[in-house]
Amino acid sequence: MPEAAFGRATRWLTCLTIDPVAFGADREQIRLALAEQHIETRPVWKPLHLQPVFANCECIGGTVAEDLFARGLCLPSGSNLTNEDLERVINAISAVYYSDRITKTPVFTT
Repeated sequence: MPEAAFGRATRWLTCLTIDPVAFGADREQIRLALAEQHIETRPVWKPLHLQPVFANCECIGGTVAEDLFARGLCLPSGSNLTNEDLERVINAISAVYYSDRITKTPVFTT
């Protein structure tokens, strides 16, 4: 994504959403796989209307926030990450993707 001419991004937060069908693993499976490699991630913020303190409050909408929470993952980010750090995260996510491809038997139709 191009950077605006009037400033420079801080890159303080990097999040992605995962389509479990297309990727072959859901957010939690990816989070746990990265945790095994001591890569800290977390789900995106839990929507307020899903938090117990707001259980009895009126909620208008919320489906987009619920979807982002279900599929969203915050990755390590910040201006102090090295290229090696980034490659480590990328490789760990790629390993989850490719391990799914190896373990599934292709289905052939005639």
